[in-house]
Amino acid sequence: MEVIQVERVRKSFGPKDALADVSFSIPKGEIFGFLGPSGAGKTTLIKILTAQLNPTSGQASVFNQPAERMRQSAQKMRFGILTDNSGLYERLSVEENLELYRKLYDLPKAAVDKVLQFVNLSGERKKKVNLLSKGMRQRVMLACAIIHEPELLFLDEPTSALDPVNSAHIYKGLRYLNEKGTTIFLTTHDMAEAELMCNRVAILYQGQIQVIGSPKELKRQHRKHAVSVDLTNGEAYELPIGGETADRIADWMKRGLIDRIETKEPSLGDIFIKMTGSELL
Repeated sequence: MEVIQVERVRKSFGPKDALADVSFSIPKGEIFGFLGPSGAGKTTLIKILTAQLNPTSGQASVFNQPAERMRQSAQKMRFGILTDNSGLYERLSVEENLELYRKLYDLPKAAVDKVLQFVNLSGERKKKVNLLSKGMRQRVMLACAIIHEPELLFLDEPTSALDPVNSAHIYKGLRYLNEKGTTIFLTTHDMAEAELMCNRVAILYQGQIQVIGSPKELKRQHRKHAVSVDLTNGEAYELPIGGETADRIADWMKRGLIDRIETKEPSLGDIFIKMTGSELL
């Protein structure tokens, strides 16, 4: 079952195309990473998929229905969203903010305790939101997005303000949700996060998808056919894969000269730069 289907979507703002010609689909249960530099159109696409914007042309569907129907109350129960536009009530406590969402979704009282544990904020539940650090606010907004354990979760830079310990805690919780059936659409600037979390990733540049596939597939496709060899005497070589190289390596191994050997596999960051000509910003 395809949870999201996007077919030749274009979104224009005046003369500029934020999305030029975007097509892809996401099956149920996948964690899909959407990568691209700032201004590439990632947030625009999330807004189309969550009925905040309409495409200029093309088709976008969610749960086999046109994306604009996501405005309907029954559909809103099926997804959660965290973006940089997500807001909180500053003068209310963490717990009071979550209580509003609990009542909105008609959830049992235990839902607040469960989601506070999920985002590692049980000890901060009585603290006013305006006293929270940026990282804590990010975790409260994430809690609001997942309190009802949605079928589909849109996450726009979910760990951008978090330290490694809390990021790892969130990753563990998101995997738990995913294992229970939640499909996750994730944008991130953290290539390690994308590789750790995502089944597939797409790289968006100038409004179009440049590559799409699993991190493992993409790295294999863009791998240099060479090996890097460091010898114990300090010499280093990058050699093409082939019979002559195999003979040289075998000779070095017999003489105990090899300190390190590895294939020249690119990182996701390397592939991103190759596809877009720029660093992630």
